[in-house]
Amino acid sequence: MTEPGTHDFRVVSSEDVYQGRIMALRVDEVTMPGGGHARREVVEHAGAVAIVALDENDEVTLIHQYRHPLGRRIWELPAGLIDKVGEDPVETARRELVEEVGLAAADWSVLVDVAASPGFTDEVVRVFLATDLATVDRVMEGEEEADLVARRFPLDEAVRMALAGEIVNGAAVGGLLAAHAVRTITAPARAADAPWPDLPTRFPNRRS
Repeated sequence: MTEPGTHDFRVVSSEDVYQGRIMALRVDEVTMPGGGHARREVVEHAGAVAIVALDENDEVTLIHQYRHPLGRRIWELPAGLIDKVGEDPVETARRELVEEVGLAAADWSVLVDVAASPGFTDEVVRVFLATDLATVDRVMEGEEEADLVARRFPLDEAVRMALAGEIVNGAAVGGLLAAHAVRTITAPARAADAPWPDLPTRFPNRRS
């Protein structure tokens, strides 16, 4: 038995189970501290970006979007998959902000990186802060985007909604709380091109 915190969880075998449009599933056999092996199911994901778009009145744009696994519409930040291999994440964020809510931003920074559910998936969402906004024409790419409802909320109200359980999307909750911290306690945001060590790569490389 190794000392706690020192074991090397080495993968001794890996089996591909499924590959779809936005995710893949594999099963890894991993060495455990007691000397045995354990099977770990891993959902591979392309990674995603989300955007806290704050206007000059500290109002944030949220979208009301149907999410089939939950069976209902929920409030979220504008967001999208990093589905172009090698694309700069901030460029993905710029595109999604235009497509989903018809906004462009002159200033960008990084608020938080959110591991969606690291017990079974490598999905990580980078949440950007976008300011100095301008309205532009939307460029809708799919049927779901045609059903989106966009609305601006005071940032304080959006934070209240998150704390009240009215906003449950993890990246939205984390991003809104981080934006509130940046605005109220001068917590520093990161540069738009800050390193992203947990950006998923396995599924994008598999698709390419």
